[in-house]
Amino acid sequence: MTLKRRPLGRTGLNVTELGFGAAPLGNLFRPLADADARATLATAVGGGFGYFDTAPFYGFGLSERRLGDVLRGTDHVLSTKVGRLLEPVAHPVSADEVRHGYATPMPFEPVFDYSYDAVMRSYRESLQRLGLARIDLLYVHDIGRMTHGSENHLCMAQLTHGGGLKALEELRAEGAIAGFGVGVNEAAACLEVMAHARLDVILLAGRYTLLEQAPLDDLLPACAEAGTAMVVGGPFNSGILAVGTRTDAALTFNYGAAPDDVIAKVGAIEDVCGAHDVPLAAAALQFPLAHPLTASVIPGLDSPGRVEQALALYHHPIPAALWRDLKTEGLMREDAPVPS
Repeated sequence: MTLKRRPLGRTGLNVTELGFGAAPLGNLFRPLADADARATLATAVGGGFGYFDTAPFYGFGLSERRLGDVLRGTDHVLSTKVGRLLEPVAHPVSADEVRHGYATPMPFEPVFDYSYDAVMRSYRESLQRLGLARIDLLYVHDIGRMTHGSENHLCMAQLTHGGGLKALEELRAEGAIAGFGVGVNEAAACLEVMAHARLDVILLAGRYTLLEQAPLDDLLPACAEAGTAMVVGGPFNSGILAVGTRTDAALTFNYGAAPDDVIAKVGAIEDVCGAHDVPLAAAALQFPLAHPLTASVIPGLDSPGRVEQALALYHHPIPAALWRDLKTEGLMREDAPVPS
């Protein structure tokens, strides 16, 4: 079975409904051997994945290098990000040392910069690391108060008055990229940037999932009005929707330990899924695709087995009664679109 494709807003691009999140290729939390990274990507390409997302931050260039080496010569849609520059470090680094969440030997330190010159430099350096002739989409990475706290207004000033958005608009106007948007974990940051630019797409991680549908109130109506598409990252909310609650593994949510109320809600969702013989992870992966603005959902994948599992979850049949029961039991918003 092949992966269906959807148009990505007004960009002219068509992306596969199931995309590849490449943060794990940057040695997220633990080292990943080069051979394993290549095998993972080869399995994804062979399995029909046609959309791949990466960032300079993922392993400080390592994810981009690994991705480019495999995608060269293939038919694909590729996105990467701007907002951090990679500055060389003077001392050797080891993959045994986890820096900013990545166990990478790449000798760089990420530095936030959303200005015009930084966006242009980041774009050029990503092309070099990827070894590709084209980047299809650029996302403004981790703008917002969740990342920058009280300093966010300074980052927004770089993006607006400092010309970061102007750089992206120039790249889009000249056809160097097909479109741009933001890649963040918070809806408020998307709305803030949308007030200053026409965004083609938003990559929203962890906020529109089987657990959370708050963007239905404000962000998604704003996207519909603006003609902005959505790509959903983090469909498993950092892990708990992938493994469920009936496990000895650590339960993680939003990059930390899952709180009791989240564990209780996931357990209840898990009970409904079990009653319909549907894996919790299948419901979590397929749910965001029901929204008409969603072009693709992109779980992070780190092994051939995980790629094959994602494909199986994407294709797993789910009866309409499951979604009905989730709503009846108050585990999902009544106005949330569900797969037909």
